[in-house]
Amino acid sequence: MAPRFNPKRDLVDLHGRVIIVTGANRPLGLGYSTVKHLASAGAKVYIAARNEQQSLQSIEKLKADLHLDPSDGNSGQVHFLKLDLGDPRDVKKVAEEFLAKESRLDVLVNNAAMVFAPFEKTSDGISKIVVTNLISPFVFTQTLLPLMAKTAQEESSDTRIVNVSSITHYIANIKKLENVEDLNQEYRRRPLAKFTRYAHTKLLIIIWSRALHKYLSSLSSTMPGVERITVMALDPGNIDTFSNRWPLPWLWRPFVRLLMTAPNVDVGAYPTVFAAAGKAIYTDRGKYAGRYLNEKMNVVNPSSNARSDNLADELWTLVEKITNDMGL
Repeated sequence: MAPRFNPKRDLVDLHGRVIIVTGANRPLGLGYSTVKHLASAGAKVYIAARNEQQSLQSIEKLKADLHLDPSDGNSGQVHFLKLDLGDPRDVKKVAEEFLAKESRLDVLVNNAAMVFAPFEKTSDGISKIVVTNLISPFVFTQTLLPLMAKTAQEESSDTRIVNVSSITHYIANIKKLENVEDLNQEYRRRPLAKFTRYAHTKLLIIIWSRALHKYLSSLSSTMPGVERITVMALDPGNIDTFSNRWPLPWLWRPFVRLLMTAPNVDVGAYPTVFAAAGKAIYTDRGKYAGRYLNEKMNVVNPSSNARSDNLADELWTLVEKITNDMGL
């Protein structure tokens, strides 16, 4: 039996590495624990989130809990990057500001997501949850690609894009992705429409990851280094990041945890941390590039929709058209 993943033992050297984790501002959230592990290993990590006050409080907590010392060259660092995924135009500006600020970017973890929300469209006519979970991360990633490609050209580089999806993607079904309405699936006839719309975006994330891997492979002649960026999508598993917000959480928590795949959020972050910085991926990039990982950190096949090259090509063409129409 393979030894259990241990972030204190099984991560690449992160000293001098720069990482962005989106949506990591809530202390009991998956993104926060991901930042905790990566900063503890010596990385300079940006929490990219909308809520500045909560993010800054979380950063102070991380500094205290991890004993981070800015004057110590071996110490990890945590910084705030204000990012609202509600409008791709603002997202591009934030990414451009980051390019002007930093000289490298080793890892991008697209973790932030809208979960259960009423069906609404933005002024661009696109479902809000699709904008937040797919279109804006697409724009953010594309804008940061030149810096990641530059970083990837360095000797012994290990540059990665990690897109957090979910096992819930299996309940969504996509037949085609030719126009905006194919993205704007409302699932009105489903008994759990909000949940299914969330699952729909998680399926789109895996399809996008597949398309992104293919896209990067085609750019090697025009953007040197980009073919060395490892793209992965993953399912972090069932993690209890919510029972603390219920009435009488002490009463419900034992029952909720019976359904969870990890005993706590810090352990629940292991799959994301592994994808972001696991040694095993560095030593065998070909095994993981463009693939989907489950909560056990194994490469597995996602749904048939998620494995469709045709849907991947359609999605890439469609999202490029949408962002071009936005002037991005």
